Amino acid sequence: MTTTPVPPPVLVTGGTGRTGTRLARRLIDLGVPVRIGSRRAPVPFDWHDSSTWAPALDGVRAAYLCYSPDLAFPGVPELIAALGEAAARAGVQRVVLLSGRGEDGARATEDAVQASGPAWTVLRCSWFAQNFSEHFLLGPVRRGRLLLPADGDIAEPFLDLEDLAEVAADALTDERHLNRLLELTGPRLLTLHQVAAELSTATGRPIEFAPCTPQQFATDLAQDGIPAQEALPLAGLFTEILDGRNASLSTDLTRVLDREPTDFTTYATRTAATGIWTTPATQQVRP
Repeated sequence: MTTTPVPPPVLVTGGTGRTGTRLARRLIDLGVPVRIGSRRAPVPFDWHDSSTWAPALDGVRAAYLCYSPDLAFPGVPELIAALGEAAARAGVQRVVLLSGRGEDGARATEDAVQASGPAWTVLRCSWFAQNFSEHFLLGPVRRGRLLLPADGDIAEPFLDLEDLAEVAADALTDERHLNRLLELTGPRLLTLHQVAAELSTATGRPIEFAPCTPQQFATDLAQDGIPAQEALPLAGLFTEILDGRNASLSTDLTRVLDREPTDFTTYATRTAATGIWTTPATQQVRP
């Protein structure tokens, strides 16, 4: 009796985080073998321990590259370039990079991945809707006050992570996305004041947006256990990119998935039903 050979796995870095968990689930549903990239995985992967890279990349045909907290942080382009070169040496055929829209620092990382050897796809994303429920803005939403060092009238096309995971799975398995940049946005522009109004409607309680200084932002996030060394660089990033540069929509997601992106109202209603915004204001930040 003959057996069908098992195809090589896909490495999902950040495989226990927000994007990696969703992507791994989609790949498994498609019948694609997955290797979870995390410090606690059976084959450990740690961005800051290069001795873990070769074992994690061994026998892998493709890799999803997700670095946290952000690609724009100092030293990250060099780190990802080294990983890309290690992937090329391991025979990895393609890499898919999660990148940020409008971030000058992220562009350097994109360039590094494109020059590293394997075929590439860059997913350049707008702000994630799930930042308000699974990341640094969960605590502020629970407290009813979104403190951000930003202009509340600047608009952003917030992207649902379920949509991102679906596009990333397609990019890892379909040849039509090789050596292409995909810019992913939600279906409409929302200001932070409008986001607060959407969240108020979804939760049934008042939530406001309030501009603040970077230090006030860090002090607020400290209530959720987020250290200043993470909060202050994030504040600097928001000050940089929330200036209107991303106040436009892209059709790439619609073209890839043949449907409209998920609207923020749908995300907020769905998330409110889980009760995440009404539980005690303690959180675990995951990439």
